[in-house]
Amino acid sequence: MAEVPRRDEPTDAGPASARAGLSLVDAATAVDGRLVPYEPGRLTLTEVSCDSRDAMAPGTIFAAVPGSVTDGHRFVEAAVAAGASAVMVERAQEGLEVPQLVVADVRAAVGPLAQAVAGHPAQSLQLIGVTGTNGKTTFVTLLAALLGRLGVRAEAFGTLTGARTTPEGPDLARQLRAAADTGVQAVAMEVSSHALALHRVDGLVFDLVVFTNLGRDHLDFHATQEEYFAAKARLFEPERARHGLLCVDDVHGRLLADAAGALPVSAYSVEDLDEVSLSATGSRFSWRGHTVSVAVAGRFNLANVLAALEAAVLLGHPAEAVARAADGLEGPPGRFQVVEAAPGEDAAPAVIVDYAHSPDALAGALDSARELVGDGHLTVVFGCGGDRDRAKRPAMGRVAAERADRVIITSDNPRNEDPLAIAESVAQGSAEVSPTPPEIELDRRRAIRTALASAADGSLVLVAGKGHETTQTFADRVEPFDDAVVVAEERAHLSGPAAGEDRA
Repeated sequence: MAEVPRRDEPTDAGPASARAGLSLVDAATAVDGRLVPYEPGRLTLTEVSCDSRDAMAPGTIFAAVPGSVTDGHRFVEAAVAAGASAVMVERAQEGLEVPQLVVADVRAAVGPLAQAVAGHPAQSLQLIGVTGTNGKTTFVTLLAALLGRLGVRAEAFGTLTGARTTPEGPDLARQLRAAADTGVQAVAMEVSSHALALHRVDGLVFDLVVFTNLGRDHLDFHATQEEYFAAKARLFEPERARHGLLCVDDVHGRLLADAAGALPVSAYSVEDLDEVSLSATGSRFSWRGHTVSVAVAGRFNLANVLAALEAAVLLGHPAEAVARAADGLEGPPGRFQVVEAAPGEDAAPAVIVDYAHSPDALAGALDSARELVGDGHLTVVFGCGGDRDRAKRPAMGRVAAERADRVIITSDNPRNEDPLAIAESVAQGSAEVSPTPPEIELDRRRAIRTALASAADGSLVLVAGKGHETTQTFADRVEPFDDAVVVAEERAHLSGPAAGEDRA
């Protein structure tokens, strides 16, 4: 396996203030734009903003991004009134008293401009990007921890660290700048299909890009599955990356390998692992002749662990050292997370919380749960989010009915949709493959309580859909809700002296 070229020395050094800032003339060159009107030498850019509501410090340029709902050009005057020193637009605006940087495509220019204004911080980091429908968060969490054990100061960017899986270009540039300035040496970041389609990572060159898998998801944003895959594939264009690592257990990984062109690529497959042993507390296997034992459960997670191991080798670490460093490595919260019973509580049933919110992810979680429970009873509690791909709901219902002994459909994050309508759509899929109708309990806490209360010894309950999330979003409110916390609370209630009482 070829190794990713390593940087001998960082390209940047010194405090951020010594690097940050870009003359407007250089900014125009960086994004192939033109300036109107402008007197050379008058302005240095220090910040890029896409939101006219931001506090605009001197040196801020406002990027008027055209959106699907509204056009940022409508807000250039508000941005200038808020203090913006310049604006980036696709068409010059009348009556503005600040310089205008006119470009062909503002959205495509924001990322490169933000990275340039921030002093190209990624050039002083090992930058690893991962895309795929499932496994991104687990991969970046594992890789950052693994690199840390190998003596590399690393951070993970993604679902667990921000409001978006991949931040907008200006936010991403600021985060990378902060990482570089605080001594971080490597960043492993999730790169969503939205980010690629919306140019959020434009202006970056990744040392290593990783593909996990492709299932059905985000078709509320992408018109077709083919468009969804095409967005993911953009990360593997030679101008964006130095090396690719592809899961060839997935047909789309094999397609990417065939179409890589000038990009050097390496492949990984769980079929290459030997002596695999799985339990509710972790996995053990032989990799490259070395025994690896990690505290990451679930057969579907083997691919994520393997990707992190192979990535570390590609980044220049010997396989033997990587195997040693991986000992006891833990995954992120809410990803096939076993919720342990407190001392003195009944440990039956076993309970696992997982983020699975697509048909493929739910199938993988249920298959892994079935492998752990064997002939025991398997219950799944899950729902589907509102304002998202509606066509996947019946598919998730079918997956649940095919794999679980008991299906309890509940509310996820209904957002602006009717929770009952969402649940009934899921139930239609279950009814297609099972004569036993699924149960519908829209109160998520009650659904979890019901599953726990009637489960017997040797059984397992999978609570899927929200994983690490700590809130539940409705049309008119956001309420605290953490599946793992609620499971612990309900288990304690059922083990207590008032276990027979029902609660609101």
